[in-house]
Amino acid sequence: MVIGAAVLLFIASFLDLYSYAGYNVDANAWDSLGLGMGVYMGGVVGAALVVVNRLVPRPRKVAGLDLGATGVAFAVLVAWIQFWNLVDGPDRADMGAGVVLGFIAALVLAGGAVATPLVPALQAALLPAPGPAAPQPYGAQPPGGYGYPGAQQQSFGGQPPAGQPFGGGQPQAQPPAPAGDFSPFWFAVPVARPLFPEDGSPSPIAELAPGTWYLAVEQRGPALIAQTQDGRRGVLQDTSGIQRG
Repeated sequence: MVIGAAVLLFIASFLDLYSYAGYNVDANAWDSLGLGMGVYMGGVVGAALVVVNRLVPRPRKVAGLDLGATGVAFAVLVAWIQFWNLVDGPDRADMGAGVVLGFIAALVLAGGAVATPLVPALQAALLPAPGPAAPQPYGAQPPGGYGYPGAQQQSFGGQPPAGQPFGGGQPQAQPPAPAGDFSPFWFAVPVARPLFPEDGSPSPIAELAPGTWYLAVEQRGPALIAQTQDGRRGVLQDTSGIQRG
């Protein structure tokens, strides 16, 4: 919605702003750089900041300013300016398509930008997190450690990695996955979600962040028992939209 509104706002900047009865007036937003760059392109920049903030797995800040919040501020300000351009036009002039369409696009853009941090469906990252090489059985360390699939680990002091005999040779086979209906698997969350203690306490013990892979070791009804990078285990109550590895 935000991207579509930004495209519509950009198109509106090339349309006529006003029309006079009996006169052919060919003037658009780019006849005044303050209007074209400051208002119409300001809305496009705000939409770009909101989209970029959703492309990254974690919110980014520039000069201490959150990209998403800055984009929302741009979008709301442009909608406010476009509203007054619509209601306070030149005398004896009819509003052209550039003003009307620009206001509609700015209004939709502001609504989408404001709704992004409030609606869970709009908070998910646009690009999915990269998947791990392969799910590992519970108790086995992934090739690159928790949260970093594919990275190589180097043992301290030059000792061979666990599972490989001293002096080289073929590594030992991994132990088989535990029997049962549930098999441990790697997963990533679309948005930050709390991890609660297994004893049912209401205070979270950790927060699962998007873009990081966690190991699900057990299932309890609709909830999952997840293990964090530092070995802590807890209950993930909200499993909607998770990405399995």
